[in-house]
Amino acid sequence: MAPDRTAMNDTDGDDSLMARVAGGDAGAFERLAARHMRRAVALAQRMTGNPSDADEIAQEAFLRVWQHAARWDGARAAFTTWLYRIVVNLAIDRGRRPAWSPLEDAGELPDAAPDAVAQIAERQTADLVNRALDGLPDRQRAAVVLFHQEGLSLRQAAEILGLSETAFASLLARARGALKTALAAGRVS
Repeated sequence: MAPDRTAMNDTDGDDSLMARVAGGDAGAFERLAARHMRRAVALAQRMTGNPSDADEIAQEAFLRVWQHAARWDGARAAFTTWLYRIVVNLAIDRGRRPAWSPLEDAGELPDAAPDAVAQIAERQTADLVNRALDGLPDRQRAAVVLFHQEGLSLRQAAEILGLSETAFASLLARARGALKTALAAGRVS
């Protein structure tokens, strides 16, 4: 019996899977989505601050991957760069819509654990930083999220935003300065 050449295994690279997806291979798409969905959701959540929006954005991003797989050019960008660009653009678009108040904003009961004060202080600090981050222009927020929270290299983050490394470094420096100023002045709304 001849081996099945269409069978996928864990060593299939993104390029190989994308070639199959472009040909309509649903199994290759499922493998690609399984490999990258968690990171897409995490990036979207960091961009939007909303878990349900993040899930919707990641699903929409993968729908676009399926619909436009034939347009992807592996010589121009790695699959993850292309995917992250889709996620960032969708998150920015989502941020421009009127916001709904998430259920999480209703608040939680105080934690009775011995270290509740430390947890509250940590949450408040994270909230201040997140609100300061939300106050940044979209591209500055994307630069901070991609570089500092997602841990992408300067080159990768610049590529996702369609900037040169020098322009990205300048954008990131402006974002850091704006965050520092907002946090120091307590101008976080």
